[in-house]
Amino acid sequence: MLDPISCVGLATGAFKAIKATVSAGRDLADCAGQLNEWGKAFSDFNNCEQRELNPPFWKKTFKGSDEENALEIFAQKKRLEAMRLEMKELITWHYGKSGYEELLAIEAQMRKKRRDEVYRKQQQIDSVINFVIGSIIFGVGAALLFGLFYFWGSKQGRW
Repeated sequence: MLDPISCVGLATGAFKAIKATVSAGRDLADCAGQLNEWGKAFSDFNNCEQRELNPPFWKKTFKGSDEENALEIFAQKKRLEAMRLEMKELITWHYGKSGYEELLAIEAQMRKKRRDEVYRKQQQIDSVINFVIGSIIFGVGAALLFGLFYFWGSKQGRW
C-alpha cells in the first residue's frame, strides 16, 4: 500500500503525461492508460488519507506532529483537487459536459470495484495483524501473570 505522498507523485506524473498528450494535439482517448493511472492514484490517495486519519495501533507513526501530518495531507489534497479541476476542464473541452459526467460514473464504478478488491484485502490484512499482535500481547501478559503467581505461591510453600 502506498503512502499519500507517493500517490500524489503518481497522479502528478500521469497528469503531466495527459497534458503533454493533449497539448500535442492528440485526443484524450490516446491517453486512456494515463487516465486510468491517474484515477487509481487519486483513489489510492483518498484511501491512504482515511487510513492515515485512523491508523491501526501497530502502525502509529511518531515522526512529526499531528499538525505536520495534517498540513501535509491537506496540501497534497488541495494539489490533487487542482489537478482534478484541470482534468475536468480538459475533458469538458473535448467531450462536453456529458462526457465528464460519463467519466464520473465510470470512475465511481471503478472506485467501488477497487475498494471491494484492493482496499478490503488490505483491511483484512490489518485485521489479521491486529489479531496476531493482540494475541501475542495477551499470551505474554498471561504468562507473566501466571509466572508471578507461581513464584509467589512457591515462595510461600503452597506448591
